[in-house]
Amino acid sequence: MEQYRGTTILSVRQAQKVVIGGDGQVSMGNTIMKGNARKVRRLYKDRIIAGFAGGTADAFTLFERFEAKLEKHQGNLMRSAVELAKDWRTDRILRRLEALLAVADKTASLIITGSGDVIEPEGGLIAIGSGGPYAEAAARALLDNTSLSAREIVEKSLSIADDICIYTNHNLTIEELEI
Repeated sequence: MEQYRGTTILSVRQAQKVVIGGDGQVSMGNTIMKGNARKVRRLYKDRIIAGFAGGTADAFTLFERFEAKLEKHQGNLMRSAVELAKDWRTDRILRRLEALLAVADKTASLIITGSGDVIEPEGGLIAIGSGGPYAEAAARALLDNTSLSAREIVEKSLSIADDICIYTNHNLTIEELEI
C-alpha cells in the first residue's frame, strides 16, 4: 500500500531570524488527499521549529521520537538530533521510516535524514521534499539578489515551488524564531 506523502519544506537563516515554512499538500500517488496539513510546528517550549517531508505517518513517529530526545536533553538541538539519528540506525522499525526532518533553533539548522544522518547545510538554507530543489533554487536567487526578509524569501520560494511541483500547494504554514 502506498504511503501518504507530505512535501516541500524550506528553511532560511538570515540576519536575526530563522524561518521554516511548508506547504499543506498531502498526496497519495498522484491524488491530493489533503490540502491544509500542518507540516511545520514548534517544539520544546517553542524554542525549536521543525518541518517534515516524506511519509506522513513516518514523520509523525519521528516528531514524537525527536520531541522525546529534546525533553531528555533539555532542548539541546544538536545532541537530540544525533541521538535520534543513532536510534534511527539501530532500531529496526525506525530504519523503515521514510521521512526527512528539517529542524532549527537559535544556533543551528539541521536535516535529519531517513538513513540516520544529521546534516548541517552551508549557509543556513534547507530544502527538503519533492518541491525542495525548486524552493532552494528560488531561495538562493532571492538571498543573493534581494534584501527580502527570511520570511518573505520562504513565502516567495514556496510559491515558486508550488507553481512547478505538482505535489506542492499554496497553503503555507510558516514559523520563525528570533536569533
